[in-house]
Amino acid sequence: MPFEDDLGAALRQTGDGFTADRHALVDAGEERGRRLVARRRAAVVGGSVLALALIATAGAYTGGLLDGGGAADAVHVASPPTPDGGSGGTGGGPDAGSGKGPRTGSGAVGAERMMVNLEKALAGGNGKLTAMEARGTESEGGAAVSGVYDDGKGKAAVSVGLSRVDPKGSRADQLTQCGDKNLQGYDDCRTERLQDGSKLLIFKGYEYPDRRVDTKCWRAVLVTPAGFLVEASEWNAPAEKDAAVSRPNPPLDSAQLKTLVTSPVWHPALNDLPAAEPEPVPQGSGSGTALKDRSAADALESLLVPVGIPIASRGGEGSYGYAVLDDGKGPSLVQLNVSRGESTSGFTGADVTTQPDGTKVRITQGPAEKGKGVVQWTVDTLRKNGLRVTVSGFNTANQSGAATRPTPAVTLEKLQAIALAPGWNRDRN
Repeated sequence: MPFEDDLGAALRQTGDGFTADRHALVDAGEERGRRLVARRRAAVVGGSVLALALIATAGAYTGGLLDGGGAADAVHVASPPTPDGGSGGTGGGPDAGSGKGPRTGSGAVGAERMMVNLEKALAGGNGKLTAMEARGTESEGGAAVSGVYDDGKGKAAVSVGLSRVDPKGSRADQLTQCGDKNLQGYDDCRTERLQDGSKLLIFKGYEYPDRRVDTKCWRAVLVTPAGFLVEASEWNAPAEKDAAVSRPNPPLDSAQLKTLVTSPVWHPALNDLPAAEPEPVPQGSGSGTALKDRSAADALESLLVPVGIPIASRGGEGSYGYAVLDDGKGPSLVQLNVSRGESTSGFTGADVTTQPDGTKVRITQGPAEKGKGVVQWTVDTLRKNGLRVTVSGFNTANQSGAATRPTPAVTLEKLQAIALAPGWNRDRN
């Protein structure tokens, strides 16, 4: 019997026999930890991530762009990554293609050169760069450069990061996809496929999706068929965080951001970086795949079908998935987190019940961590084999926004049925 049929029966059975204490609360440490995990996973679909301590995680650029049109810095284009993680291009360090040791470049492009490159890439504007910092291709995280750009209209932080990804992997796609606007609260986001096959993302949002401060973050992300990554980020303040806003918007418009990430000045550094290791081939996500072997987003979508509420949007990555439901009474967010190998020793307390198969269940209801009037209903389950499935419903489409309805669209009984669905225990067919 398919999961959906099993789940339909489970929903009815759970609804009939549901007697859990709806007012039980998770202790502060457990609840805080779960929320931090959820926020960390959600951060993949939104927010700025470029800093000198953590190199660009969005953007890449194609072999076609790297051909260069006679620029002084143009070099031989790196070949697409080989299966062993090597590259036909220059650089890569002694162990770059072997999968052993640090994955760094040869250091042919150092920190000083990265600073010069950023100045050259921005030379067409009217601003000057100060307070520059950089790291070269010898760094394990890739090359990066940042500075404070001043065009006379207010100082603004600007950063560029260079790295590589598997061009055929899921991460390359995710880096150039616009996330759910309900969750990320951005002003504008668009993707463009360039002539050479590169994908370009232009994102105009905020340093904090909940807009607790007025700092804007605009980004350009370029991903190429060769697996090269370039991301440029800019702010309307002289620092990414903890600095007063200095101007209404960041200094570079969409066209200038595109020019920055496609500039040939980055070619030598990109060619010196080792190819990314190929991503593991994802397991199937069809109806013949056990829930525990699907992505969380796919699993959540299949489990919500029997609930009968239209899904307005969905997304997630790996073990985190979400869906926004809309029954005509206001949108409602549902989140799913899945983790493995967890110990059952700490899953105790008066608010924990045990199912006949040994699965432990903890149910909480109360105010969400943020968002005006937002409430959160959570069913947290832990199986004997260490598989933890946590499902949460909210009375809003965006945890950082205001409530859109009195209670979540999915009842607590149905949230529990989703978390306890038999497919989580089933082996793959």
